[in-house]
Amino acid sequence: MGKTLQVAADRAADQTKTVLPAELARGIYMRNAPSLQALKLMHLMIGTAGGRMAEDTLHQIRLSDIRKIEGMKNHDRASLTPLFEELRGAVLTHDDPEKMRVTIGGLLDEAVIDYRHELTGDILVSWAFGRSFRRMAEESNHWAILDRQTVFHLGSKYSVLLFQHIASLVNLDRISAKTFTIPELRAVFGIAEGKVKRFADLKKDVLTPALLEINQLSRLTLTATPNKVGRSVVSVTIAWEKKTDPHAAKRELSGSKIGRRARRNGTAETVAAVFPETGGITYSPRWVELKRAAGCNVDNGKIATDFRRFLAERGIARDAGNIEKLFSDYCEKIGKV
Repeated sequence: MGKTLQVAADRAADQTKTVLPAELARGIYMRNAPSLQALKLMHLMIGTAGGRMAEDTLHQIRLSDIRKIEGMKNHDRASLTPLFEELRGAVLTHDDPEKMRVTIGGLLDEAVIDYRHELTGDILVSWAFGRSFRRMAEESNHWAILDRQTVFHLGSKYSVLLFQHIASLVNLDRISAKTFTIPELRAVFGIAEGKVKRFADLKKDVLTPALLEINQLSRLTLTATPNKVGRSVVSVTIAWEKKTDPHAAKRELSGSKIGRRARRNGTAETVAAVFPETGGITYSPRWVELKRAAGCNVDNGKIATDFRRFLAERGIARDAGNIEKLFSDYCEKIGKV
């Protein structure tokens, strides 16, 4: 058994993370890349199987559990069927230079949707992974650990494909960037031959939106640098770093998705922060989050009263332009009691 299965088994109880074999996460050899909904279903299936993903067995999940996923709440038998058809049609092609052989297989062997009790909403979904996928998982010694909330909140298949690829590289020693030729980048995004031919379109419609969404919703910050020969872009270097303060991403994941695209693109109006005039901050998520991020555990009522006194003594308005930073610095100074 490879290390990937052991890591997946060890994390079986952690419902917030999915362990994905790096070979699949990097997606270079997946043809007919599934749609966003099918990719989310794939992540749920692999996360459900966990350390048993390489076993020749049927895995099961109920429709009610699928409906708990962001953006998949309205699925039923009719809408799940084409998603499984997409996953069944995904082709895995792996060229092993050491063994000098190319293997062509599939992600799924079969899937079964049992709707005998559909009227009560009790639909059972079963599936068996394909032999190629099972062998790849069995032999895998490299993996990606993905935050499920991030994957399930991403709104584009390009974002999911890039995020899982980069996540498989993040923990490698002394590696913080990777250069992709344009054909390799197209393969990562699952772009079919003849589609999105110009780099300008690839950048505008695929790469940049994916980067912005990943940066908004994940623990990573990605940057892309085009590399030119003459006037032509021949490759793109994507660099990554872990955020020192991931609270903004966590707020996006836990909050409403309304206005998320506007905030991501910088077109949303910024609402000025105003510290509460009276009372505590228990019911003011913005201030509670700032206090928590600063490592302060003082009572919410006391910290609010003390901070208002701090402002009054210095003649600072509650709606000062740097009020949030002032509060964070104050909380950090107070610290834990």
